[in-house]
Amino acid sequence: MANKNLTNAKREKNDEFYTQYSDIQKEIEAYLEYDPDTFKDKVIYCNCDDPFESNFFRYFVLNFKRLGLKQLITTSYKPSPVANTQLALFGDDKTLKPIKGRPKITANKFIINDVGDMDGDGAFNLQDIAMQLKANKNNEWAPLDGDGDFRSQECIELLQQSDIVVTNPPFSLFREYITQLFAHKKQFLIIGNLNAITYKEIFPMIKGNKVWLGNNARVNGGAMFYEIPEAIANLDQVREIKTNEQGKKIYITRVQGVRWFTNLDHGRLYQPIPLMTEADVIKFSTNKLFVHYDNYDAVEISLVKNIPKDYNGVMGVPISFLDKYSPKQFEILGTSDNGLVDDKYKKTPGLTKKFVDDYYKDGGTGAYKEGNPTAGYYENNVAKMAYKRIFIKHRKEKL
Repeated sequence: MANKNLTNAKREKNDEFYTQYSDIQKEIEAYLEYDPDTFKDKVIYCNCDDPFESNFFRYFVLNFKRLGLKQLITTSYKPSPVANTQLALFGDDKTLKPIKGRPKITANKFIINDVGDMDGDGAFNLQDIAMQLKANKNNEWAPLDGDGDFRSQECIELLQQSDIVVTNPPFSLFREYITQLFAHKKQFLIIGNLNAITYKEIFPMIKGNKVWLGNNARVNGGAMFYEIPEAIANLDQVREIKTNEQGKKIYITRVQGVRWFTNLDHGRLYQPIPLMTEADVIKFSTNKLFVHYDNYDAVEISLVKNIPKDYNGVMGVPISFLDKYSPKQFEILGTSDNGLVDDKYKKTPGLTKKFVDDYYKDGGTGAYKEGNPTAGYYENNVAKMAYKRIFIKHRKEKL
């Protein structure tokens, strides 16, 4: 149900799904466990985050000194229907006084260079940051000239000043967003949909080990809980309703198929998947031999746990394989979804007319279109289409 909520939001170009503080904290800690200096002396840029609403801003500003940050930059997008209303971080003083003719809701820019106890209560918290910003001491708080779109020139200039980008970008613009990060050679830790793996713009990056999945899929089952504004909350899809410090309701929804995408190292990336032999997979799990695709020189492996450790050929595995993928253990060859695979692994002429006829005769619908590279195979004389598959084989040589 929650996935439907996210799909509807994407269709309406309304991606107001706020990542929970706890999920951000868990993910960041995984990188710190691997390398405590991951963020030390780095400029962090959250370029899809209204500081009034974003838990990314909350996390990095509250952990500014512990992480050893050099600077934190956050920018927001003006058309947000809930901008400056959710967390009420700075009370009623929502932004600098608007210039005459400027809409009340503006795209904001916060640049944090220093944090500290401003009110003398012996503790550092968000109220101290609010006081520092209002006093304009060492930090900057101002409206942007434009709407805060990450593609705008003023946001690109801020991107160029940064070292690591960490945010939850609009899923509807994910292709364009990650392409921009590569164009500017930035490190990043961002959230996207699992299906983005097979996008023609992104899969080559995955295949070339330039992008990989983050830590959360391995410890969270690939699901994430989001805070959604009351303005777009569908109560049929809300899992929990909380009340924040200001007494406002926060609606929580669970979304499957969400992943962190990154080019930062985390230790779990190098942990091999424990596997059985082909004989043991057949004996204890599948009770049947592996079947070959009719249009690819590969065998169908429907579950990651059934990847045999002693099979030397090409295997078609679910895209969720990347949750556990170790580049030291496997080589990625291609994907059936976009046909992004070397020609030597494709069979000519691909799926035959008989296969297609048998598929529809057996009740199959919608999976095949002329030229569609979807993997197909016969099992017990029944034509079947595989779901999206990634083609892999065991790596023999060391990276």
